[in-house]
Amino acid sequence: MTDNVSIVIVSHSPKVAEGVADMVRQMVGDEVRIAFCGGNPDGGLGTNVGAIMAAIEEVYTPKGVAILVDLGGAETNSEMAREMLPAEMAANIVICNAPLVEGAIMASTEASCGADLETVRSTAEEFQA
Repeated sequence: MTDNVSIVIVSHSPKVAEGVADMVRQMVGDEVRIAFCGGNPDGGLGTNVGAIMAAIEEVYTPKGVAILVDLGGAETNSEMAREMLPAEMAANIVICNAPLVEGAIMASTEASCGADLETVRSTAEEFQA
């Protein structure tokens, strides 16, 4: 595993988050650290700040972490998770305004080539509708 930018997938559905992460892994292999989380603590739809923080911490490298989200609540909770992490980590975490599946695949592909965090983000965000 290299020290490329890492990817975190956050969805309201645990199955969607896992499925997107699986697609990314099949496309880029082990070149990029991928973590995912989804659902609320009761197993229903939703997102959880603590789970997002744990996913970030699982794959964090100084190269940075790009977070891909499915809906507004996932974005809000991802922002809260980033704010709760130490400042030196938070400075290396971005939340991409991109479609979840396409953005995750493109961001991961770019990260697997050694791109920096801003390039990974901008590549994912090229797919905005």
